[in-house]
Amino acid sequence: MSDLIHRPRRLRRREPLRALVRETRLAREDFVLPLFACAGEKVRREISSMPGVHNLSVDEIAREAVAAYESGVRSVILFGLPESKDETASGAYARDGIVQQATGAIRREVPDMIIVADACLCEYTSHGHCGVIRDEEVLNDETLELLARTAVSQAEAGADIIAPSAMMDGQVGAIREALDENGFEHIAVMSYAVKYASAFYGPFREAADSAPAFGDRRAYQMDAANAREALREAELDFTEGADILMVKPASVYLDILRTLRERFDLPLAAYHVSGEYAMIKAAAAKGWIDERRVMLETLTSIKRAGADIIITYYAREAIRALSE
Repeated sequence: MSDLIHRPRRLRRREPLRALVRETRLAREDFVLPLFACAGEKVRREISSMPGVHNLSVDEIAREAVAAYESGVRSVILFGLPESKDETASGAYARDGIVQQATGAIRREVPDMIIVADACLCEYTSHGHCGVIRDEEVLNDETLELLARTAVSQAEAGADIIAPSAMMDGQVGAIREALDENGFEHIAVMSYAVKYASAFYGPFREAADSAPAFGDRRAYQMDAANAREALREAELDFTEGADILMVKPASVYLDILRTLRERFDLPLAAYHVSGEYAMIKAAAAKGWIDERRVMLETLTSIKRAGADIIITYYAREAIRALSE
């Protein structure tokens, strides 16, 4: 007679048993789908480094949002590719800016869709940096005014959530104050609280045409080696009034996700970024991995580490796989 009392395999014998005791569950409400709005009409331009992801004109982004909602997606985050750029990122806060137009179009076609507006300047500046430049340096406090104007403009257009991603000190407080002063106390702020200066953003820069013209963003985005600093960044944004905290990238910073989950009670988001998506796509195209299984395993790991919200280009595919 065996002296084994505990046999974990008892609960792994069949899928119904495994499902019964599963600790972490993905749901369609977890996912936010990124969409890229561009100028023109009937534009649907695939991004070469991100198979299945497109730059979309406003008419096409409305159709995409309808299709996404019908497939189960309940939230999108919008990025803009303006027709022209300048030193002061005027396209970011223009009433007829590309994200503002896309927000209105989606709101008309899919009233119940949650619309998150990314509030940053790099897509709109001629130099590709996330703020006002002087002598090739990003000026923090001068940038806050433009970010606040952008947030108010996006709220006026119909966004539910403003997501500042510029990593300027004090940006959450500046945006919260501006929203409140303009009658948008009900609009939430999803802070890119912990955004690392990551090599995993490469494909996104193609998608958003936002590569810096000189230097890089390591003077304002976080050093990949730092973990304690992540807590300081998150604490500052919490104190300034953030409603949701975010970690970006996701899968290579699961330790940071877990640390924030244990420290804060706010909803926690994680951005499964373009490079993470592209690597899975590339390996799957070579036949080296099972794309569906790797996708679900990756997204489950992000949820298991503590994320309540997952921003991912795989949102539709994940929801489809969960329903099968």
